Amino acid sequence: MRNGRAVRLAVVVAALTALALVPAPGAQAGPASCYQRNNDTTKKLLECMTVDGVRGHQAQLQAFADANDDTRVSGSDGYNESADYVAETLEGVGYEVTRQEFQFNFFQEFDSAFERVSPNPRTYEDQVDYDLMQYSGPGDVTAEIQAVDLELPPGPLPTSSTSGCEDSDFASFVAGRIALIQRGVCGFGDKVTNAAEAGAVGVIIFNEGQTGRQALFFGTLSAPKTIPAVGISFADGVELNTMSQTGPVTMHIFADTISEVRTTENVIAESRFGNDDNVVMAGAHLDSVPEGPGINDNGSGSGALLETAILLRKLEPVNTLRFAWWGAEESGLLGSLFYTGGLTEDEVEDIALYLNFDMIGSPNGIRMVYDGD
Repeated sequence: MRNGRAVRLAVVVAALTALALVPAPGAQAGPASCYQRNNDTTKKLLECMTVDGVRGHQAQLQAFADANDDTRVSGSDGYNESADYVAETLEGVGYEVTRQEFQFNFFQEFDSAFERVSPNPRTYEDQVDYDLMQYSGPGDVTAEIQAVDLELPPGPLPTSSTSGCEDSDFASFVAGRIALIQRGVCGFGDKVTNAAEAGAVGVIIFNEGQTGRQALFFGTLSAPKTIPAVGISFADGVELNTMSQTGPVTMHIFADTISEVRTTENVIAESRFGNDDNVVMAGAHLDSVPEGPGINDNGSGSGALLETAILLRKLEPVNTLRFAWWGAEESGLLGSLFYTGGLTEDEVEDIALYLNFDMIGSPNGIRMVYDGD
């Protein structure tokens, strides 16, 4: 690592020792190894906190990714093995470890395609002409489209369209078709759920049409769905609807996705000594994105935190030390939100300070204070 990264490791340990350690200004480093002695001052801890030590943990995380499709995304075996490693390491050196499980919505897109088969075949370009919606179900369907309760010119555009929001919108829908739905009023996920229940094999949602709602949009279904769903522009939606009024329009939607509810966990470790009414807490997210092993983001923060905890194994701090490795951060800070959402008001008040360490292996790191309200 570069010197700047080594400095950031010093910031980690200095912040924790300054806030939580028993002062021992006259202590001298003894002959015992760093992992055997009581690192009860900032100076002693910094002598032992090395880049090589952190790199060792990062190498373990890389090995878990190597064995599991090059990823440690939450809900995967790569993440589960990472959590096992952190928890078992900390239990082995004497911490009280809690493994906090929770469920979350998992989505991963591998490939997609969107085409008009007939009439006038057209291949739509991903991210230019269409977007596969987040939490779209997997599928490879070719079927006729059917419009669902659209509100379009020549009359005035609606204040907001209710297309696909009500069961009655699908009263005449023919099962086995692709639903053509207009954006508006209810959530995209509600529209897709209603379409699936009516027998649709896929869904096309086009933008609503008012000023500011005409271009291609990028939407989320909020939760995993069972059928593929794409978003397109208002103009493309109107074109498909107009064509369908003179004869069948056949579309092809291909979605290679994983869209499901998965279980993951946070790993929480706490010192066996210290004032429980005054907790100094430090955390880092343990998961990677689906597309990679996340050895900087955030194996660097996770590894530095783990190494710090190991080196403090013999410490009897004034204030309780609590370390956290968050799951599903890359899915929307879900692990830390789950943890904080489960705290009582008194438990929140007991946390004197929280320090977060993310991508500290980066050469352009910054130190920030979040708006805490």
